[in-house]
Amino acid sequence: MKRCPQVKVKAHVSKIQEFTSGFFSSFHIIIAGLDNVEARRWLNFKLHRMVEFDETTKEPDPSTVRPLIDGGTEGFRGQARLILPFSKGACFECTLSTLPREHTYPMCTIAETPRLPEHCIQYAFVVLWEREFGSKPVNKDSPKDMGWLFERARERADTFGIEGVTYSLTMGVVKNIIPAIASTNALVSAACVNEALKIATYCAKSVDNYMMFMGQDGVFINTVSLDKTPGCIACSASLQTHELSGSQTLASFIEFINEKFGFKKATLTDEAKGLLYIPGPPALEEAHHFKLDLSFK
Repeated sequence: MKRCPQVKVKAHVSKIQEFTSGFFSSFHIIIAGLDNVEARRWLNFKLHRMVEFDETTKEPDPSTVRPLIDGGTEGFRGQARLILPFSKGACFECTLSTLPREHTYPMCTIAETPRLPEHCIQYAFVVLWEREFGSKPVNKDSPKDMGWLFERARERADTFGIEGVTYSLTMGVVKNIIPAIASTNALVSAACVNEALKIATYCAKSVDNYMMFMGQDGVFINTVSLDKTPGCIACSASLQTHELSGSQTLASFIEFINEKFGFKKATLTDEAKGLLYIPGPPALEEAHHFKLDLSFK
């Protein structure tokens, strides 16, 4: 703001799931630099649900469409994409199958024959934490919790003669962090802002609809057009419905949603009541935890 007086920045320290449709509709363009898939899926759903349709033409009302420009980096790789809700292009949900799988380790290896520092960290995270603290969730943003995991992982590594357990590696394994490369971040953020300027001014044709940057072995940029997935639960023409009984609990419904649509931690909102349940961070989740055993009635 000091360098560019015409730019106004207002910070909100909250999870995006806490904000209402009115908050998002107050902007013309949304650029997302989110750090996880679940938050991206939520925002993609939210912007699609905000779109209103003309009763005669059945076409989206342009005044209710909020373009989403999504950027992300992973080391020397990055991507920027443009999502126009209910356009011919794919939304984020359409392309979940293109995402790399999270790296996991067999439990038998973690518990019996650890060979890598990551195995020791996972053992502390999956086994020792529950043994010590029961069902209390790990606060991954707490230096105290992360320090405890680091110390236990280092003790296990010493037992098996394994080197390489560090605090930063512990953070990386537990939070699935990949080191950020400043040049990649700069390039991808510039690509996102460039798309926003094109949408705002019509100065050039917008990307169609996915740009990826690969800087591992050189500098390669490729643009591809991603197609819609038929029957996508976010951008298909009709909403999916599920009939609930009054006796069904919120916990059982969340379990059903997670299994049916492949969510890890579904956030539930109600058009009238607002936020019903949000899975973390711990302080926020605790405020809604009592609802899990309540029935919809």
